[in-house]
Amino acid sequence: MSKRLAPRVNGLSYGGDYNPEQWPESVWAEDVALMREAGVTVVSLGIFAWAWLEPADGRYEFDRLDRLMDILHSGGVAVDLATATASPPAWFSVAHPESLPVDADGRTLTYGSRQAFCPSSTAYRRKALDLVEKLAERYKDHPALAMWHVHNEYACHNARCYCETSADAFRDWLRARYTGLDALNAAWGTAFWSQTYTDWAQVQPPRATVTSSNPTQLLDFRRFSSDAHLANFTAERDVLLRVSPDVPITTNLMAASCYELDYWQWAREMPVISNDHYVLAEHPTPPAAQTAYAADATRGLAGGGSWLLMEHSTSAVNWQPRNLAKAPGALLRESLGHVARGSEGAMFFQWRASRAGSEKWHSAMLPHAGTASKIWREVVALGGALGRLAEVEGSRVVAHVAILLDYSSGWAQEAPNQPSTDLHAFDEVKRWHAALWRAGIAADLVHPAADLSRYTAVLAPSLYLADDDAIANITGYSAAGGTLIVGPYSGLADRNDHIRPAPLPGAFHNLLGVRVEEHFPLPAGASVALDDGSSAAVWTEQLSVTEATVLASYLDGPVAGEPAITRFGEAWYLGTRLDDSSLQALLAAATGAPVTHHVPAQVEAVRRRHEGGNAYLFLLNHGDGPAVVDARGTDLLTGTAWTGPAEVPGRGVVVLREA
Repeated sequence: MSKRLAPRVNGLSYGGDYNPEQWPESVWAEDVALMREAGVTVVSLGIFAWAWLEPADGRYEFDRLDRLMDILHSGGVAVDLATATASPPAWFSVAHPESLPVDADGRTLTYGSRQAFCPSSTAYRRKALDLVEKLAERYKDHPALAMWHVHNEYACHNARCYCETSADAFRDWLRARYTGLDALNAAWGTAFWSQTYTDWAQVQPPRATVTSSNPTQLLDFRRFSSDAHLANFTAERDVLLRVSPDVPITTNLMAASCYELDYWQWAREMPVISNDHYVLAEHPTPPAAQTAYAADATRGLAGGGSWLLMEHSTSAVNWQPRNLAKAPGALLRESLGHVARGSEGAMFFQWRASRAGSEKWHSAMLPHAGTASKIWREVVALGGALGRLAEVEGSRVVAHVAILLDYSSGWAQEAPNQPSTDLHAFDEVKRWHAALWRAGIAADLVHPAADLSRYTAVLAPSLYLADDDAIANITGYSAAGGTLIVGPYSGLADRNDHIRPAPLPGAFHNLLGVRVEEHFPLPAGASVALDDGSSAAVWTEQLSVTEATVLASYLDGPVAGEPAITRFGEAWYLGTRLDDSSLQALLAAATGAPVTHHVPAQVEAVRRRHEGGNAYLFLLNHGDGPAVVDARGTDLLTGTAWTGPAEVPGRGVVVLREA
């Protein structure tokens, strides 16, 4: 990949989804003029415009898009042109009712929103590719075209479909995965409950049944569903590569909120990694920590390289129970929080706030209040800031800690009938990341089979399931002297969600030097105290040591007196779910990783660096009052020279080109 994600975009990308089909053509010139005022460099165009571009089957109308592309180019705005396939028009659904998705209860879900299609539908695939081909042929040489934007937020609403078309596709997927029914029966453990299959026609998706479905059937169906969506992406991508091979291609992932797709597999197929992120206003995790996780997870998908924040919000969204507006300064801090962690720009949904539709109360760059508004003033200020940060493009974040994330493991752990409904796999990964964020330690999210050799420490917060290759990789890292910290309920299951042979914790027994005799999950709201002064909740285990050293034991609870935290060489095991402050203290001490920069608690520090060149220290003050930081360099946002301790304004951001 080129160092620059989109070579036709000068500097960092700045803009948002532009939906001109919602507005009369007379508004377009005003839009482009305001984009220039705001410093917009690129817009995502046509994401939901299928019905606008193809109002009837086979009748394509591109004249308006032609004029708009020309207007944007004349105004100096580049285009991330969407394939418009995320929302099939009503005429398509009426003509192809078999393409509509079906839920596990057998209900057909009708059109009238978006993503109302079965991901295995051949009719959908055929018509989508027809549209992609027409768009690619028409606009491949247009000077405004900077990037292709395939679909939009795959699986956001139609992650799994249980129709007969999906059932046939699922059987084909299983035939490719397993050599025959004997292998399938063995992998699914169908001897249990007399579930053995004797004919492929008997195999179906895990539709609603009288009680719990087969766990491995559930797991494989989630794997299949991820692959079904991925096949749609690669089909569109391949058309674009054939027709316009020199134009970058992306689709917008949702790395902090969508766990329906195996994004590690997706990342291998994506020329450019981009992400959408929306802060959960009432979540107990601070917005800045949410932003940091989303950015670090996306950077991990990009292999540590460049990526793009494709969507976030200028203020409130429309889909939370209480859509809280962002405080003054939050727009700049959250946007630059993503840039600090590797994004090559900051894009929004959307440019102009909609007057109709379900997202009419979703904030936008140009809000309902117009240009005489806080949002518009902050949008213009952010455009200026990104322009002054152009030189950071192509620089990277270097982290010394890796956090392991495996989608199949999370899917298996969060299936029904686990020991505790309170031990959430993906939430636990986020919680460990937040602990490092509070400690000022940079971290990458990585796959368990990735190269771990460059990391000072590797964390496995929640790795219930892992295949043999991943286990060998983790074990090899530890054997080479790397610090490994493993969370509870890890190493227990193989790739088919079969419990590994005794002793527990299965794959990690010898590595950790411990033996788990029995799990003792805690009642809702209960907690336990440890003799090192920390506390824990949700989970405990009856643990005995074979070779490890006990670092902390339980003072009370169902396994009082038993080990809770152990260490064997550089391999640590947490047999319980430590509270947030205890977890932060342990990880800060155990990882041995340096903090990015010593700063007051209200300030977040992140560093990007050009290989062999300049380093840039981002200082984000999340407090209301000023904070003094000892640093040296030139603030790119103001031109101010820092020669020692100086103030970061309350709710403000400083970006130092370090001396």
